[in-house]
Amino acid sequence: MTALPVTVADTAKLLSDNGYIADLELATTVHLALTMQRPLFLEGEPGTGKTEISKVLAAGLNRRLVRLQCYDGMDLSAAAYEWDHARQLMAIRLAEAAGQTDRDELSRDIYTREFLQARPLLSAIDPALPPAVLLIDELDRADEPFEAFLLELLADFQITVPEFGTVRAATRPVVILTSNRTREVHDAIRRRCLYHWVDYPDATRERAILAAKAPDVPDRLAQQVVNFVQRLRGEELFKLPGVAETIDWAQALTYLNKTELTAGDVDETLGVLLKYQDDIAKVRGAEAARLVTEVAVAG
Repeated sequence: MTALPVTVADTAKLLSDNGYIADLELATTVHLALTMQRPLFLEGEPGTGKTEISKVLAAGLNRRLVRLQCYDGMDLSAAAYEWDHARQLMAIRLAEAAGQTDRDELSRDIYTREFLQARPLLSAIDPALPPAVLLIDELDRADEPFEAFLLELLADFQITVPEFGTVRAATRPVVILTSNRTREVHDAIRRRCLYHWVDYPDATRERAILAAKAPDVPDRLAQQVVNFVQRLRGEELFKLPGVAETIDWAQALTYLNKTELTAGDVDETLGVLLKYQDDIAKVRGAEAARLVTEVAVAG
């Protein structure tokens, strides 16, 4: 396990060394979350790099990454823990066959750590395992009642299992929560976290991100792609392209041996950049040609 960075500059370097180009505000918030040992709640549009931060921190800090992907209807047994009922039943039958009939003793024997199956949340704080970075991804997709269970974990880095007891982290995990803001996350969650809104990067930072993630893209093409996407985000689209789409599009054009952006190239590859037909239909043709012309004029 690598020691935590000492300064904001060290944190920014840790992120950049692992391929994440952060602005000063984000690097500062990440640094404070690490230093203060507080969960970090990241909100923003899809594709702006929220999830990637946890992956980079796990790599940079040499910690295991534990990911909980939230979804509608997720329950405690999928997120935190559940008992291995099949093994418990087998243990009861073996004990009874051996002549053990005391129900209280049987109950104590089957509600032990041996039969407790750890899911992501419990795994992240298990004192028997190496320190972790815990990613609770897309919390807004989970049902609101699930947030109440998270409060103990976020405040005290522990989980209480009624039949077993309280499991506490020996080393506090780095906790990252993300939300695409499809619904509002409860204030009780927000109060336990540091907060940062992850916005689309400006052209300079997006160009640096593209250079780090897709170094094989020709310089001129990379600059044109970034300038095109920056202008495209000013359009009224159902879903604006994120940084992930910028990287994918630049790589796709490179695979097609393109070195300079043309309106025809845009029309042929819009499905890499935009993911809704209405958006593609709106941009394809005259609008794509106009944006390409503006990119060429801007240099």
